[in-house]
Amino acid sequence: MSYFPAFIKLDNKKILLVGGGNIAYEKLTKLLDFTQNIEIISLDFSVEILQLIKKHQLSFSKRQYEVGDIKDVAIVVVAVDDIEVQKEIYEESQNFKCLCNAVDSVEYCDFIFPSYIKKDDLTIAISTSGASPSFAKYFRTYLEGVIPNGMSEFLKELKALRTALPKGKERMKLLDEKVKKFFIDTKE
Repeated sequence: MSYFPAFIKLDNKKILLVGGGNIAYEKLTKLLDFTQNIEIISLDFSVEILQLIKKHQLSFSKRQYEVGDIKDVAIVVVAVDDIEVQKEIYEESQNFKCLCNAVDSVEYCDFIFPSYIKKDDLTIAISTSGASPSFAKYFRTYLEGVIPNGMSEFLKELKALRTALPKGKERMKLLDEKVKKFFIDTKE
């Protein structure tokens, strides 16, 4: 079955990352594109993770995961090689109604990390539902090459207009025409 694509607002949602190695670092860099409300638990931390912890003033504990660590967490990312630990945390997360991602163990995941493009307010996520992460990665690179120059500035302009104009059909029509013209002009 395919994954449902959803963009989750992470404001006021705490995220727990369990692990301190290379895979945890990779997940942490992606999470930091969207929030800094992240706590990290691991017995050992890579130099790169410690640098991010310091740079973003993240909360961390140098210890093993303990039952109950997820009681106030909205999302937990388990980036450890121990499958039994992944399973235990996943099962506990179900009791707390906390979304769980156990790296490379689809059976212990409520969600997956898609390949994505993030340019200011524009976020494009790509998933093959696990069929081929390589395809998603290279397709992302392809899409990055076709995003028109000036996209970020144009989205800022649209956001300002959307805020300034009264809601209704006229606003929708004006914004739709403006977007249509933007894409026609970028083709030329």
